[in-house]
Amino acid sequence: MQPPVPYCLRQQQLWLSSERCIFWEEQKTLIVSDLHFGKTGHFRKFGIPVPQSVYKQDLQRLVHQVQYFQPRQLIVVGDLFHSRENKELDLFRKWRHDFPGLQIHLVKGNHDILHHTWYKDSDISITEEELQINSFRFRHDLGMPAAGRPGQYFFSGHIHPGICIKGAGRQTLRFPCFYFARDYCVLPAFSRFTGTALIDPSDGENVFAIVDKSIVQLQ
Repeated sequence: MQPPVPYCLRQQQLWLSSERCIFWEEQKTLIVSDLHFGKTGHFRKFGIPVPQSVYKQDLQRLVHQVQYFQPRQLIVVGDLFHSRENKELDLFRKWRHDFPGLQIHLVKGNHDILHHTWYKDSDISITEEELQINSFRFRHDLGMPAAGRPGQYFFSGHIHPGICIKGAGRQTLRFPCFYFARDYCVLPAFSRFTGTALIDPSDGENVFAIVDKSIVQLQ
């Protein structure tokens, strides 16, 4: 895996991981979005044969990121889970109990529909719409003009941003990416079992594509 890529934002040091997450150094905080844990089990329930190994690999990737960065807290910018409780979430709860010192804050997304007691029993703090830490705000779906709130910078997810990179001839490939606009950042979906929505960055915005476990900054 490529070493994390440094990115300074509003005088704060961020580290972009090719495993689709951000480490915020000053707050010792790992930021992720759209993990969709339990999605493969949800599909299997409806007769679609998606192997459980997909979910286990995503969970193991999260374990590696926590072990690598040693964060004090984990902020999930929505869609930690995919749907109703299923047996796959038992694996998550076991993982949670292996990291009792890690604070987990979930800004609820549209897929986070488990009963509040499940989150409480798993020692997960819930924010319904927006979490603020200093001048950074965290929302699942930006859903409003960030420029209308001067001095604030937003981190969001939801759309699973992707970017097309042109190759030789007429070939194009689509990759997940980190998208940094002037007033907000959209994180890539942490889960690899998701699609992407193409973004159209403007001049002056920064895009970091995730290409074969490496990060490529696009000009």
